[in-house]
Amino acid sequence: MRVIVIGGGIVGASAAFHLAKRGVSTILVDRAHPGQATAAGAGIVFPWPFPWAAPQVWEFELRAADHYPALMAELAEDGEATGYEAVGGISVSADAATADQEFELVKELAAQRGFGGIGRVERLAPGEPAERFPLLPPSHQGVSMAGMARVDGRQVCDALRNAAEKRGLRYLQAEAELVGDGHRITGVRAGGQEYRADSVIVAAGAWSARLLAPFGVQIPVFPVRGQITHFALPERSTRDWPCVRIGERDYYMLAFPPNRIVAGATREPEAGFDYRVTGGGLQQVLTEAIDITPALAEATVLETRVGFRPGSRDSLPILGGVEPLPGVLVATGLGAEGLTFGPYQGAVAARLALGETAEIDLRPFRPDRLVAVPGS
Repeated sequence: MRVIVIGGGIVGASAAFHLAKRGVSTILVDRAHPGQATAAGAGIVFPWPFPWAAPQVWEFELRAADHYPALMAELAEDGEATGYEAVGGISVSADAATADQEFELVKELAAQRGFGGIGRVERLAPGEPAERFPLLPPSHQGVSMAGMARVDGRQVCDALRNAAEKRGLRYLQAEAELVGDGHRITGVRAGGQEYRADSVIVAAGAWSARLLAPFGVQIPVFPVRGQITHFALPERSTRDWPCVRIGERDYYMLAFPPNRIVAGATREPEAGFDYRVTGGGLQQVLTEAIDITPALAEATVLETRVGFRPGSRDSLPILGGVEPLPGVLVATGLGAEGLTFGPYQGAVAARLALGETAEIDLRPFRPDRLVAVPGS
């Protein structure tokens, strides 16, 4: 049996790894488009459902939480570096009532069966968040969750692909298009050659809809541009700093060793595939970052990355087969949560490509579901 995976982001790389690990003849085709979401993503891993998440995704996200550390451990045993570290996370606020409310909510969630990944939950008094993440104002208080982690999206994709190549994966850097015989998808054309396959997994992120469009299939995925800035703190070490969420703003910040801070990002669904750092986007990122953590005003600006998150029209993942077009599976639509839930989505896609059933109900995630476009 042969399976072809289109897309080398975290979903596609995970699918290729899980297939190769099982001895399946696998080809991974990746165009490496500028703006690939995995390469631009901040790197926060929040491996459990948000309390306000749609009920349909809870089982999916809980299983993803179990899958993540096991996969990272497997890659580490294989000698691959992923940048994955369970550094924990804190959600902070200047308001005591907001912090109290979030503490009770997360504590209740952690006590429920199946939420062991949250880890220990602590209420942090004013000043304690600043002890853990020294850029925060001393007036802030909040909640600590031990289960949060950070990962380098570029590193983890390389690790998955390298581990898969050790097991026989063929990797092609080329533009891909689907090939069909009028009844089903039969393979992929890439680099001027045609490759036949028993099944094709489309995991091309925000570009996935383009691959299916020639066959009259509409996929409810669209690009959401994000601009995210990386800073360096001279003569500071950020090795053990946790991930940070600013509760009132739904804003995230995290640190990577030796002294890097990642802050942002913008959410620009109207930008399409316009791959640019814009004046307005950069101003937004810098203004918010410095307003929240004034010490960043003296930090070195290293770079601003641009990524196109694969948003879905109803905010649900896109995962499964396409009823009118046998031979193809689609795995995308995770929006800003790709680095958290992408490895599990790729693993499920690999199982489906082999004709196996998923552990969860995938009906809400059907790629060919009809979803109204806002404003239509």
